Amino acid sequence: MKRHAPATARNSEPLAEVLAEELPDRGLVLEVASGSGEHAVFLARRFPALDWQPSDCATDALQSVDAWAQEAGLVNLRPAIALDAAAGDWPIDSADAVLCVNMVHISPWQATVGLFVSAAKLLTSGAPLILYGPFIEDDVETAPSNLAFDQSLKARDPRWGLRRVADLDALAAAQGLQRTARHEMPANNLVLVF
Repeated sequence: MKRHAPATARNSEPLAEVLAEELPDRGLVLEVASGSGEHAVFLARRFPALDWQPSDCATDALQSVDAWAQEAGLVNLRPAIALDAAAGDWPIDSADAVLCVNMVHISPWQATVGLFVSAAKLLTSGAPLILYGPFIEDDVETAPSNLAFDQSLKARDPRWGLRRVADLDALAAAQGLQRTARHEMPANNLVLVF
C-alpha cells in the first residue's frame, strides 16, 4: 500500500530548507498532490508547529499517504483528503499555506489553473502558494536534461510538460497573486513562491 518515490529522498532536505524561510510559523499547510506521502511525513516531522493536510486525486496515492502517516504517528499530520486540483470545489475552506510539489508538469494545464484559482480563494493575504519542480524560464537557459524530460512527458501525455514561469506569473496575476520568491534547487528544479 505504501508507495515510494525515489526523488523524495533526494529533494526533501533542500525543500525543507527553503520552506523554513517561506512557511508561516503556525497554521495549516495544504499539500496538493501529495503522491506517495513521503514528503508529507518528512515535512510534518520537520515542522511540528504546523498542521499538515495531505491530499491527492488518486485513490492509491491517498492510501499510500495514510499508510506512511500511520507508520509515522505524527499528531500534526492529518488524514489525506481527496482533492482534484482542477476541480472548483475543494474540500477545505482555508489554509495558511498551499504547497504543490511536482504536479504542475505531470498534469493538464487545467490542474494548474485550478490550483491557482482555489489557492487564491483559500489563502489569507500574505499566505504563500509554493510550487516545486522543473520549469522553463524565458531569460534562463533550460538544462538539456529538463528539455529531454519535457519531451518525454509530452510523449506520455500531450497535455503534460514543463510550464513557463511567465505563464505561471500571468496566471497568478489574474488571481490577485504575485511571485515573491524564486529559489534554485538541486537537479535543475525551482521553488516558486506566490
